[in-house]
Order: sequence, then C-alpha cells, then structure tokens
Amino acid sequence: MTLAHDHPLALTRRHFLGQSALGLGGIALASIVGSRTSAVDATSRFRLPTAKAKRVIYLFQAGGPSQMETFDPKPKLREQHGQPLPDSVRQGQRLTGMSGNQSLLPLAGSFTPFQQRGANGTWVSDLLPHTAKIVDDLCIVRSMHTEAINHDPAITFFCTGHQQAGRPSMGAWLSYGLGSLSENLPAFIVLVSRNASCDQPLYSRLWGSGFLPSSHQGVQFRAGREPVLFLTNPEGVSPHARRSMLDALAKLNAEQLATTLDPEVSARMAQAEMAWRMQTSVPEASDCSTESDATFELYGPDARTPGTYAANCLLARRLVERGVRFVQLFHQGWDQHGDLPRGITTQCQQTDQASAALVTDLKQRGLLDDTLVIWGGEFGRTAYCQGTMTTHNYGRDHHPRCFSAWMAGGGVKPGSVHGTTDDYGYNIVDGAVHVHDLHATMLHLLGVNHEQLSYKLQGRYYRLTDVAGTVVPDLLM
Repeated sequence: MTLAHDHPLALTRRHFLGQSALGLGGIALASIVGSRTSAVDATSRFRLPTAKAKRVIYLFQAGGPSQMETFDPKPKLREQHGQPLPDSVRQGQRLTGMSGNQSLLPLAGSFTPFQQRGANGTWVSDLLPHTAKIVDDLCIVRSMHTEAINHDPAITFFCTGHQQAGRPSMGAWLSYGLGSLSENLPAFIVLVSRNASCDQPLYSRLWGSGFLPSSHQGVQFRAGREPVLFLTNPEGVSPHARRSMLDALAKLNAEQLATTLDPEVSARMAQAEMAWRMQTSVPEASDCSTESDATFELYGPDARTPGTYAANCLLARRLVERGVRFVQLFHQGWDQHGDLPRGITTQCQQTDQASAALVTDLKQRGLLDDTLVIWGGEFGRTAYCQGTMTTHNYGRDHHPRCFSAWMAGGGVKPGSVHGTTDDYGYNIVDGAVHVHDLHATMLHLLGVNHEQLSYKLQGRYYRLTDVAGTVVPDLLM
C-alpha cells in the first residue's frame, strides 16, 4: 500500500468544502499549532513493526575520502607502487576527463600505515587514531559503489537518490514520512563546516524538499549571533506585535487554503508557527556554553569555536537530544587530486576526533542505541596516481566503483566489516552496497519500508530509492 499526497485529487473536493472556509481553516491551523508529528506519521501504512533508530546524524565528507588512506588497506599497491595499472583490473571502465588522457596510470601505494584495532582486529589507518579507538562500535562498509563519477551528480545522488537536481533530500523524506520528535525545532537541520577547504560547492538543494511540501526542507544553522537567518524580530517589533501579525496572517492563509486546497499554504502556515517557536528554542539549543569542560575536551579544541566541524558535531548531539529527526553535517575538502599526503592528513586532523567523540558522547548518554550515525563521502579515489607522481607527493582521481563508509548505533552490527575489494582497491569482490541500498537500509532501521514511502507527482509515485534499493541484512544486528 502506498502513501501519497495527491493535489489534483484534493482539488476535486473544492466544491464540497468551498462554503466552509473559516471552519476548515480553523481546523488546519489548530492541527499545525498543536500537533508535534506530521499527518503521514499517524497513518503508519508504510511503517515496519520494529524500528531500531529514531533519528539520524549523517557526517557527509564532501569531496570523496580515499579508502586506501582510511579504512581499506592495500599492501599490493605498496608493493607495485609506480607500476602501471593492469588492463585486467581496469576492464575498460571510464575515467574522468582529468586522468582519462594520461598515457600511463601509475599505481599509488598508501603513504600511511594501518594497524589492527579493536576486539576483531579491524584495520584502520594511522591517520584516524580516535576513530580507531571506537572501531568496536562501527560497522565499516568497504564495498560502497555509485554511478556518478563527478562531484555534483554524485553528491546530489547521495543526498536525494537521483543524479539530477529537483528530488527531495534524505532528511526531507524522513520529515515527510516520520514527522518531528519536537514541537520547537525543525525535523531536519543542516550544519556546514566553516573550517573546511571549500574545494567543491554545496547547494541548498542538497537539503531541499524538492516536490514535497516546503515545510520538510532542511533548515541550515549557521555559526554566529543568528544561527537561522531572519528568525529574530526586526528592531522595534515586539514579540506581542509579531504574534498578532502571525495570527492575522494565519486567518488569511486559512481562507486561502479552504478555497484552493493547496498543500503549500498549509506548509507556509506550519513554517510560520515553527519560526515563532524557534525564536526561543534555537538560541537555547545552539548555545554550547553550558557544556562541561570534559565534553569540550572530548570533541577537541576546535569544539569551542562555533561553526567548526568539531563544534557542529557537538551541536548535532544537542539537537538530537532535543528531538531533531535528521541532522546532516557537511565537511568539504576531501578532493585530493594532488598533494594527497598533506591534504588528507589535514582533513583527518579536522574530523577524526570529533567524529569519534560524537559516537562516544551518544553512547555515554544512552542515545547511540536509537541514533544512527553515518560517515562517508560521495565516492572514493583511484588506486592510480593522477598526473605526475613524485616520491612523496601524488594525488588520486574520482573513483565510484568502490569506496568506504561507516555506520554506528541505531541497530547496525557493531565491530564489523562488510564487503571486500580487490588487491588494488579498484573493484568490488563481494558484498556490494549501492547508494540505493544504503538508503533502503537506513529507512529500514528507522522502521520504514522504503518501497512504500512515496509521493505521487504527475501520475507517478516517487521514493527516495527510486525503483531500486535492497536492505542489506549483513549490516544489521
């Protein structure tokens, strides 16, 4: 059974409801003001009987972290460093325009050693010493793969399930399907690191609502005195005056809703009421000054600087504590086409401690069991060097055929490694996990059947996983 809002169907009721403008408007307004969950949440028609996770924190590492320098060691690459990539490995697969014209594709062994960590002896790079300490809480997936080979379509694919812009984002789908856990904060909040190297652009459409009602779009929190733009009252406007204005606006919107039955009017009313409540809730949630010195030490020195990756990880924990359903962090700078040793070392230094601290902090507070944490980028990096390779310097091109990510909490299998790649880190040997599979598994952990959560638009039912996606049982407890 499929759930969808069908605007054209709603318009067929227009004549029946046209005379009850104020009554219908009042009901709509009362529902928006007084309800803490979305209308779809009440139906439960796409819900699975059990849900391990209630919320998600997605640590998106934009640019594509190299799997060979993080979670997938390849000794053979070191042994054959500088030798050409065998044709039998490449198998004629397409390359980007940045390395496709190279006459030679020299193999590039990792510059960093790996150590076996945790109870199961999981291999983790020395660039990630803090992550290595929590490896028993992680489910590392070495066999992720995607279709896009360039950044924009690849990031769009991960965030929306489609390479072309215009589809709803992951967080928007969760807001639409599961509703909010809080009356005073949005269901979907986005944080972008200020201390990242902005090598690839990010667009607000990556956390947009697409064709879903706009009330489900992500709300970006910014560092500084005003975390949400235009939330505070203008100078000279009192809270009482603002409340009176919103009440008058609600009456006008209610009359329009009764006449047109346009769901976007309901979304507009809901957003106005949410903004009113956020005037109090946002300053409290974003004020980390009440955190203990021990907490700041756990996340690292950058945690005291608003807008840094570390500070955003700490803020993400505060937000899920207060009922935010989906928090997505974006940290750019992983696109090391050249100077890989310096670049990825810097990236790991900026993110390693805080990522591990978030998992540890959630676990200490009893939140990890029902909070799903995901770490990863839009694709991986090539086993060969892009451009000229020197003894101590080289770069890696984009590689969508296999790369690594990790998950923690929320019902995933801790202390596990899923999937195997070949000796060159170029192809998947077994356990392939597609982007749609990751989305399907995420929804499954949240108690949602990914094939049933859909939205009807122009005669077709759409979903986050489009027409594909399979839950991966080996990732689950």
